[in-house]
Amino acid sequence: MNFKMIFHIISWILFVEAGLMVPGMLISVVLQESAAVHGFLVTEGVILCTAGLMFVLTRNAKRGSFYQREGFLTTGLTWIIMSALGCLPFYISGEIPAYIDCFFEMVSGFTTTGSSILDDVEALSKGLIFWRSFSHWIGGMGILVFLMAIVPLGGRNQGFTLHILRAESPGPSVGKMVPKMKNTAFILYAIYFGMTILNIVFLLVGGMPVFDAFCIAFGTAGTGGFGIKADSMGSYSPYLQNVTTVFMLLFSVNFSIYYLILLKKFKAAFFDEEFRLFWIVVFSAIALIAWNVRPMYDTLEETIRHSAFTVGTIISTTGYGTTDFDLWPAFSKAIILFLMFCGACAGSTGGGLKQIRMLLLMKGLRRNIHTNLHPNEVKKIRVNGRVMDEVVMNNTYAYLVAYAAILILSFIVVSLDGFDVETNFSAVMATFNNIGPGLGKVGPTCSFSAYSPLSKLVMSLDMLAGRLEIYPILMLGSRSCWKSAR
Repeated sequence: MNFKMIFHIISWILFVEAGLMVPGMLISVVLQESAAVHGFLVTEGVILCTAGLMFVLTRNAKRGSFYQREGFLTTGLTWIIMSALGCLPFYISGEIPAYIDCFFEMVSGFTTTGSSILDDVEALSKGLIFWRSFSHWIGGMGILVFLMAIVPLGGRNQGFTLHILRAESPGPSVGKMVPKMKNTAFILYAIYFGMTILNIVFLLVGGMPVFDAFCIAFGTAGTGGFGIKADSMGSYSPYLQNVTTVFMLLFSVNFSIYYLILLKKFKAAFFDEEFRLFWIVVFSAIALIAWNVRPMYDTLEETIRHSAFTVGTIISTTGYGTTDFDLWPAFSKAIILFLMFCGACAGSTGGGLKQIRMLLLMKGLRRNIHTNLHPNEVKKIRVNGRVMDEVVMNNTYAYLVAYAAILILSFIVVSLDGFDVETNFSAVMATFNNIGPGLGKVGPTCSFSAYSPLSKLVMSLDMLAGRLEIYPILMLGSRSCWKSAR
């Protein structure tokens, strides 16, 4: 096990985290938020000292023996350490008194979940609100992907950065867009940055204040959903709500589709099977919910707007809200639970099981039925005209088993707090799938503050497991993974 290289990479990540914390601190300095400034300064000192010590102790780290196991462990440890240190400004400032609440909030930010323990978010300092929202943008594409784009960690070892990208990026399989992984990471972040700027521009055109526009765009781009107002997006104009709906859905699409569009390969982009399935699910869900909730709203425009926004915020796993969908009929809430489960596209900033896995599972089921009817016939599963490797199919089935096991175990543990089944199940679904709000006592107008420290810790791990596709977190608990022998 190449521990030196693992902690060398983490030291670089902590340096980057310290730098990314500066804008929030400057906002607090300008607005003279003394408690927040104190929290930021102490945190910066702790992070820089920790990173500096790690860097010095691992400066002679060798890249040559860095394999998939190291990639998964680096990713899992990085996200936990980042969250554990990134939450310190909330704790040291005293604005969130309990450390476990701070940790839950920061994990929710970095994993782009948006579940919150805050009952009154507007009471937070502006600098801390900015850091809280900015954490969505940082975690949306992945901090390790960002590091690969700006720091030449990989050297000449071509497999080095691919192991990290595979561990951090969502989807059943990850490959290169271009031959060099550094260039792939740069392209991903260039698309991500450009779309974020475009989102901010559209929000500013609609009259949204500059501070709000940046915070909302960060949450939309990362499909995070931390609101900066008590009613989330409810008090903003219909135009601003519609803009947010569009961008939530755009950030739910596999970024390789945008790369194909940039290359003018429009046919390949449009006929991508996951891309088409995603939009079929989106428009079908909007139509069904709008039909079901039509009597609850005065106009058809309002009905469609709230239906589209809710579908967009749930399937993208963003978590913003314009209306209390917990008051909707059972049929609409059932659709919402389904959208929580299936989630966005692989290779996007969204969470959930992913549309590509839904597609593979449906194709796998159809093949099994066909095989039972025709035992002697060999039938391959194809996606976009290409035969899927059986390794990918087996990994998809294994992922579903792990997904179900974690969901059930988390639900059982969280149920110790004594809340109703709808609340507990949707709370686990919302955190594990990186959604944000659930139903019942964790609905869009409520928070997770009433849960016990144990439940908050379990759901924090669920958020990390959901964002990192389960395996990096599970491997941290595997004894064999930590052994030096290969």
